Amino acid sequence: MKKKKKKKNNSVPRRKRTNKQGRLQAAPHWIPKYEGKNLVKGYAKHFGVNKLNAIVELETLGYEIDEKYKDIIKQDEIRKQNVTIERKRRKAEQKQMEEQDFESDETFYYIAGYTPGGAPYGITWEEMEDE
Repeated sequence: MKKKKKKKNNSVPRRKRTNKQGRLQAAPHWIPKYEGKNLVKGYAKHFGVNKLNAIVELETLGYEIDEKYKDIIKQDEIRKQNVTIERKRRKAEQKQMEEQDFESDETFYYIAGYTPGGAPYGITWEEMEDE
């Protein structure tokens, strides 16, 4: 007896799961139906790609995209990459700080101990930055 294949319930639409070849085949059918003002933005949103990829694929299909618009999109993508890199760096620093096995707070980088009255003492953040 053959086993019946279990259907995968994928919540992402097929058009967003296609590869470049599939998008290039589907786009000529979708573009005439598009009613928006910005074809690049609509293509990117419909097929789930970034605008830079949308520009490349639309040019492959024979559409001309303004050079100024392409430059703006390139700069925007570079900015997004830089923001993502910075966010990852900050997250890694935060994780490293959390993993440190010594005590610290907003005033002290390293709390060496506490006075009999309960006040902390140690290396402040300013002293650490100076080093």
